[in-house]
Amino acid sequence: MNKKLKIAIIGSRGYPYVYSGYETLVKELSERLVKKGHNVRVYCHRPLFKKKPKSINGIELVYTPSIETKFLSQFVNSFFSFIHVCFSKVDVVLVLNSANGPFGILTKIFFKNTCINVDGLEWLRPKWKGLGSFYFKISSKLSTIFFDQIITDSYEMNKLYKNKYSKNSFEIAYGSTMTDSTNINILKKYNTKKNQYYLIVGRLIPDNNSELIINGLLSSNSIKKIIIVGDVPYKDIYSQRVKSNVNKRIIFTGYVNSQDDLTYLYRNCYAYIHGHEFGGTNPTMINALHLNCAILALDTVFNSEMLKNKEAVLFKKDVNSIANSINLFEEKYNILLKKNINYKIPIKYNWDYIVSKYLEVFRLLTNHQNR
Repeated sequence: MNKKLKIAIIGSRGYPYVYSGYETLVKELSERLVKKGHNVRVYCHRPLFKKKPKSINGIELVYTPSIETKFLSQFVNSFFSFIHVCFSKVDVVLVLNSANGPFGILTKIFFKNTCINVDGLEWLRPKWKGLGSFYFKISSKLSTIFFDQIITDSYEMNKLYKNKYSKNSFEIAYGSTMTDSTNINILKKYNTKKNQYYLIVGRLIPDNNSELIINGLLSSNSIKKIIIVGDVPYKDIYSQRVKSNVNKRIIFTGYVNSQDDLTYLYRNCYAYIHGHEFGGTNPTMINALHLNCAILALDTVFNSEMLKNKEAVLFKKDVNSIANSINLFEEKYNILLKKNINYKIPIKYNWDYIVSKYLEVFRLLTNHQNR
């Protein structure tokens, strides 16, 4: 009989708190692990939670200090979380984000079983210029040294870590968070109808290329609207510039916290446009795949991997390329729909399968220690 495990998770903003792919992973993974009888502890950013219950849905919550700024919030919170977990009795520690690479020396000293989900190519993101980029390069390297197991979220990211750091990783993707929503009110709220708009979902950061996509759409022959879901939780020049676009065809929703509303926006869009540049498996693309949306995407190795066996239009990081791709897409819309009619989302994007893969990693680590 498999032993029930005590699992600690460090590196997200906490639970329940949905902001990015990491928080979604924490929610979906933790809740399913608890249902399987495992004990799960999630470390949370203390300033983000007005109420601080000790547990929710059977998940133990530990609130550690943080300084909520663009650059220091996760670093400070992770430091205190690592100190706490080192003096705790847990079977395995799951760490999120390669930025936490240096802290692995602490769990190494205290002989904790550890694995780290390194996510994307953080050192290439425009928001981490100079010292920030250098830090991510170093911390990503240290992640491969101080942690017992590296987890990557795609084949291409797995290959990158193997080539760059000579380190084998365990590949585990993310899953869809879409529901069976029929809430038409969200379309009425934004004064639009089914198939009258393109959809972008993601943080308003430079490497998601929302501004470029907006300019591409306005330069195309399309008369469709574009709905942009997402924002950033801090003051930022880029996001302010994007949101300053005043045009009746451009609709900024900010964060959409209701999964029913978000599902309905996906399900009824003319097409989903994906401009994410760095990273492996992206949760917003998985949602679009799950609902079999028509998709236009930036041409990267990561996006191409996700779109395998799915008919899609790819574009370059250029306004003219985006405009031409939108024109081409609208010309061939009906043909693309027919080609995608039998598309099924791969099992690797199923949350139950994902949880089974994480448990496989956890058991490998604990069994190795027992031996």
